[in-house]
Amino acid sequence: MKDRLVELGFAAGWRVVRAMPNALAAALFRAGADRAARKRGPGVQRLARNLSCVIGEPASPELVRQAVRSYARYWLEAFRLPSKSPSQLRECFRLHDVKLLREAHEAGTGGVVALPHAGNWDAAGAMVSSLGVPVTTVAERLRPEGLYRRFLAFRETLGMRIIPLTGGPPPMDLLIDAIREAHIVPLMADRDLSARGVEVEFLGGRTRMPAGPAMLALRTGAPLFVVNMWYEADSPCGQVIGPLTPPGPEAGSLDQRVRLFTQQVADELGRGIAANPADWHMLQKLWLTEPPVREA
Repeated sequence: MKDRLVELGFAAGWRVVRAMPNALAAALFRAGADRAARKRGPGVQRLARNLSCVIGEPASPELVRQAVRSYARYWLEAFRLPSKSPSQLRECFRLHDVKLLREAHEAGTGGVVALPHAGNWDAAGAMVSSLGVPVTTVAERLRPEGLYRRFLAFRETLGMRIIPLTGGPPPMDLLIDAIREAHIVPLMADRDLSARGVEVEFLGGRTRMPAGPAMLALRTGAPLFVVNMWYEADSPCGQVIGPLTPPGPEAGSLDQRVRLFTQQVADELGRGIAANPADWHMLQKLWLTEPPVREA
């Protein structure tokens, strides 16, 4: 019953928010975000701690409020994306140097893109897809199953092909096939869900990040990019960085090369997050060893 209520709640959100005037919906989501920031529940407490690790000092209440507002803005935009036309999708995300991804597709190599949980990654994927560039990605299998299927349908309406992380054929095999078809493959890269990730230095601490982006690029020869994302007042934005330089055979075994390549990803993601910490939506524990944080 609880799972069904969760699913129905999200379904209602998609319908109701799309029907609201934009100004009203934005005001409601901001008010909800401000209330959540004041209550300081476990997720917001973890967000505040992660922000402190990014900036090296205790996160101020104002920074935390901005970060919760940014997260709420992501959900508001996500609920409204399916109602947009291809031309509106192209205009709803400002992606600097998107030509690099288009060129990778047109060259026949495809491309792997490492993303942070920042800004609006769904809008970024939808914008690239709206340019006629095929996009294939992986999605965590949410519970309840009905909610996962709704998210699957949501992203597919935006023009993206979605591969489940679990419960189907090995994702890596399907992603290799997508690269061979010159698809762009965006993958979330700042949080490891497998406990088998690559240990890296990140913003002065130690954490694990997924090996998938580096492994896929090395196995296929596709270029590996990072897209850092943030919000400006009028639009979600992103910057394509790369392609990163792959470690050559002289760097060692495939595992060693994956580790070095993933560290490059971590360095680029860290720079982007440090530039716009309030737009990083990390409400889970991340670091194995946290960066030093100065006392207040």
